Amino acid sequence: MRVRNPLFSPLMPDQQKAQTLTGSFRTHERLRSRFLDSAHDLIVYLPPGYDEDRERRYPVLYMQDGQNLFDDATAFSGAWHLDDAEEQLIAAGMAAPLIIVGIYNAGAYRIDEYTPTRDAAKRAGGKADRYGRMLVEELKPFIDAEYRTLADARNTGIGGSSLGGLVSLYLALKYSGIFWKVAVISPSVWWDNRFIVRRVRALGAAPPLRVWLSTGTEEGEGVVAGARRVRDALVAKGWRESDTLHYQEVEGAAHSEAAWSELAPAMLHFLFPAER
Repeated sequence: MRVRNPLFSPLMPDQQKAQTLTGSFRTHERLRSRFLDSAHDLIVYLPPGYDEDRERRYPVLYMQDGQNLFDDATAFSGAWHLDDAEEQLIAAGMAAPLIIVGIYNAGAYRIDEYTPTRDAAKRAGGKADRYGRMLVEELKPFIDAEYRTLADARNTGIGGSSLGGLVSLYLALKYSGIFWKVAVISPSVWWDNRFIVRRVRALGAAPPLRVWLSTGTEEGEGVVAGARRVRDALVAKGWRESDTLHYQEVEGAAHSEAAWSELAPAMLHFLFPAER
């Protein structure tokens, strides 16, 4: 059963949409960075029991496009409902309780911040390194200080969809000593003539990174082929399917929050399974 949180006021809500939040949340508005021109809002999901057990610490998943993760009132076209998925998995003993940090995208700056190179054809992009420094040098230390986290790489993940999936894989590879889990959902492999494929192929060896990679078959021309290129590059570097790599093509799935919502439980279970 969905339980609304009446104490939480979402950042910049659409008053025409009903609020859809399950569980406990905190927000942090307009956090500034010395690396970026834009400020970022945060929404932080806290697992059941967080406020009662003051000793326990939790894994953390940092997710891009934070306004789309939990609440229909702030989402682009409906939320992923990661809060529902996580609470149901915890109750079923299938996923570890974790903190999920939703980083709101920066609107007009989103393309620049979520892309690792400047695409000459698009005349945009190329600030993912700066975005990554914000996340690693400013945001993660802030979250680790503000919340009871398990701050080591084994307990830290990053993820996103579309351009958010692209930047998440790029940063997970760059900061493999900080993130050991990554959700790469419907990634924009096409960016800069498939730069991310070249980046994977340039690796010396596979870092200790657990990768969820998925795409839908109805996302557009060349999307599945692009995802397969990333999968093949990862496997060539040492990732093992059904072990350190989950690869999935979802028949009939479009490039949408609704499709990603359907994948959320399996993704959380794969990256953060319950301890046995």
